[in-house]
Amino acid sequence: MTRTIALITGASSGIGAAYARLMADDHDLVLVARRADRLADLAEELRAHGAAVEVLPADLMTHNGITAVTDRLAAGDVRVLISNAGAGGYAPLAEVKADDIEPLLTLNAVAPVRLVHAALPGMLAAGEGAIVTVASLLAFSAGVADPRAPRRTLYVAAKAATLGFTRTLANELADTPIRVQVVCPGVVATEWNSGAGHSIPWAMTPKDVASASLAGLRLGETVCAPGLEGQDSALDALLAAETAFVAGGNQSTLAARYTEPRA
Repeated sequence: MTRTIALITGASSGIGAAYARLMADDHDLVLVARRADRLADLAEELRAHGAAVEVLPADLMTHNGITAVTDRLAAGDVRVLISNAGAGGYAPLAEVKADDIEPLLTLNAVAPVRLVHAALPGMLAAGEGAIVTVASLLAFSAGVADPRAPRRTLYVAAKAATLGFTRTLANELADTPIRVQVVCPGVVATEWNSGAGHSIPWAMTPKDVASASLAGLRLGETVCAPGLEGQDSALDALLAAETAFVAGGNQSTLAARYTEPRA
């Protein structure tokens, strides 16, 4: 059996490690994360499944870390890219440290684009490949004023960018053999946000998120919301609203509310 190579970021724990464990039986792996010791432990575990495993420690909050991974992708042999690494940085924007803004946006929004850009030439040349980015249901939450939701302005900015990037890329690559998917989980029981998900009753397991994503790839889903029943109808409604907003607003004259006299 021919084993294709999958590169997974954020692979040292949580959803990234779950992807790696699910894929180890039939893929060789490149595991990327900051924590080299954890990557080494996971690599040893996965080699027992017959996978050839490379360990690539890299901090995707930094441009040097991104370059290390894009250089590896430039070899052209990676057929599955799972861009999963991320961090919350939850706080009201006024309380976010100025020095934290660029690293958080680099990790959550810039890194996925850079990695996909580096992986695509090899996939297109080979005539096969799959690209998965991990965003969040919070990418859809800009207008939601639920007090249970975290203070998330910076995070939503990044994950909404990843969502828009991946959906648009899927359209761009629709006539190619490359499969494209963005995964939008809700609360997941991981170490994320200091492990807060472990105490939330409706949190999903990392394994379920990763398995839903891989099943969704087989089903041809561009967007995978692992817990959402009726996803097709929800996405149809979203697309209809987006189309109405763009088409309706793209006019040569002002909307009436801007031209009516003030009372």
